[in-house]
Amino acid sequence: MDTRTGLPVVGMVGGGQLARMTHQAAISLGQSLRVLSEKPDDSAALVAADVPIGSHTDLSALREFAKECDAITFDHEHVPTGHIEALEAEGVKIFPGSKALVFAQDKGLMRERLAALGAPVPRWARVSTADEIETFAGGSWPVVAKATRGGYDGRGVWMVGSREAAEDLLSTGVQLIVEEKVPLRRELAALVARSPFGQVAAYPVVETVQRDGICVEVIAPAPGLGEERAIAAQQLAIDLATELGVVGLLAVELFETEAGIVVNELAMRPHNSGHWTIEGARTSQFEQHLRAVLDYPMGSTALAAPVVVMANVLGGEPGGIPLDERLHHLFAEIPDARVHLYGKQVRPGRKIGHVTVLGDSLDEVRARAVRAAQWLQEGK
Repeated sequence: MDTRTGLPVVGMVGGGQLARMTHQAAISLGQSLRVLSEKPDDSAALVAADVPIGSHTDLSALREFAKECDAITFDHEHVPTGHIEALEAEGVKIFPGSKALVFAQDKGLMRERLAALGAPVPRWARVSTADEIETFAGGSWPVVAKATRGGYDGRGVWMVGSREAAEDLLSTGVQLIVEEKVPLRRELAALVARSPFGQVAAYPVVETVQRDGICVEVIAPAPGLGEERAIAAQQLAIDLATELGVVGLLAVELFETEAGIVVNELAMRPHNSGHWTIEGARTSQFEQHLRAVLDYPMGSTALAAPVVVMANVLGGEPGGIPLDERLHHLFAEIPDARVHLYGKQVRPGRKIGHVTVLGDSLDEVRARAVRAAQWLQEGK
């Protein structure tokens, strides 16, 4: 408990942009998020006041961090499951808990649990040999191979088109599952929050636009998505949050096919598919996550405008006009664009920020959001 304010202290393990934006949400709730950061120049470490430096893989660092927190949550899913279990056994309040988070950490366990719950999933299998991958493919290449742990933003996912490619991938020693290549129409995401009390709040289903395995745009609400399918996606996310015992945000990444929706991935934290909520919803995903962790009543998830589009800003090639000058040009051309920069060193393809635009016309709003992100990325 913060003795100055009488308010509980929330600690977030990981100092990336998700912690940075959660810190911004914490300020309006009278708090300064406590952040365990690996480096002093991580995104959240540059703005939060209470930032001990330590690794998420160091149990002693996690223990010390937890001593000053009333509840712990996560900026990413990479904390070893055994460490979380050890802290829970010592009485630390952790949200989501180890029994839920493991299904976002391990894709094999996730697929097994989702199948047991009757959730729609691709055909899949655990594999450890090229023979097993070839048998799974059954002559229908390519298949999708995924690292069971550690993948994100397209990393840890491979399209395997032959036995030889399978052998090459297995030679790296990575533990894999394989899945059928789903004939998808597009990708969607359903974001929900759940409190320890069991209250849930669902955001409108969004379309996520991917390029090279990285989300480049999010459109809210998903255009052309029928009411029946939208409600089904929201209900699926609510059911999964409840059945898995999630506390905090749950992002359910979905494939939309001609026949319906299929679960691709789960994330149990604020998620890139929900960044639009900062300006585009009555309650941002970051505030909602804090409300859930603190067991406060959930906030409204209603849209703030008929159309909201978020475009990620990826690092471009070095050189060109400085970022400050790019902001000058951007705000002169698109004054209603809302810019969020993460304080990260620019590298080609790295997410360094996002831009959100609200309005009434999908085509117009989307064009402005994409243009704004392009200006920041390319300076032209």
